[in-house]
Amino acid sequence: MQNSPFVDFQDVWLAYNDELLAQKQYAVEAIDLQVQEGEFIAIVGPSGCGKSTFMKLATGLRMPSQGKIRIDGQPVTGPLKISGMAFQAPSLLPWRTTVDNVLLPLEIVEPHRSQFKQRYDEYQTRARALLQKVGLGGYEDKFPWQLSGGMQQRASICRALIHEPKMLLLDEPFGALDAFTREELWCILRDLWTEQRFNVILVTHDLRESAFLADTVYVMSKSPGRFVVKRNIDLPRPRELEITYTKEFTDIVHELRGHIGAIRKQGVGVPQ
Repeated sequence: MQNSPFVDFQDVWLAYNDELLAQKQYAVEAIDLQVQEGEFIAIVGPSGCGKSTFMKLATGLRMPSQGKIRIDGQPVTGPLKISGMAFQAPSLLPWRTTVDNVLLPLEIVEPHRSQFKQRYDEYQTRARALLQKVGLGGYEDKFPWQLSGGMQQRASICRALIHEPKMLLLDEPFGALDAFTREELWCILRDLWTEQRFNVILVTHDLRESAFLADTVYVMSKSPGRFVVKRNIDLPRPRELEITYTKEFTDIVHELRGHIGAIRKQGVGVPQ
């Protein structure tokens, strides 16, 4: 089983309802994707190309109209418990402290939910250690309105990781932040991933972000979305921010930008 991919999409198509299916109007089409265990992938493409639809399929929130999806060796038949998610808006509950926001998945996801009261102290310790790791030591008992946008997003990532998922799904997680804060969070995510080696699927518009963080970047075509370019990022790890100023790095970013520019012009996929 070791060589079987952790994420396996086989000829996956999705239409959002029966009427669109009858008209053969798909949101994503012909998606074949194999991701190895512990791999970090990024998905880029023009707005409205189906990146978020792909995420719904990868988390089991949507079932494909056609094709098969297996994750961690199991067919996907509904929402996955082995994944954590973070979005562009941190969506922390305003009446809960930072640490209580981070603990939320443990309160609602089995098997943690039934053990929550008995293991509360242990879970608190875990949450506080994770918050320390992302630079939020001293802010554990503050409320969301007392935190900056970057701090809220750090807390959101902690919340996505608190139940130790095998896969982290990130949908434009740093899109609303200033450039300096964004790069800080890249490094935090890099360090958490290096330490724990969970799978990551990152959807982003930021080509520098995708090249800095990912092992592999996939470019999606305009809707109906399909993967038209697969680019392995063969930059050595661990990567420091300094690498983003090298010619090697900027060449990759320009190449990705060229692919997306071509898609925008043609309205169809570009050849591999």
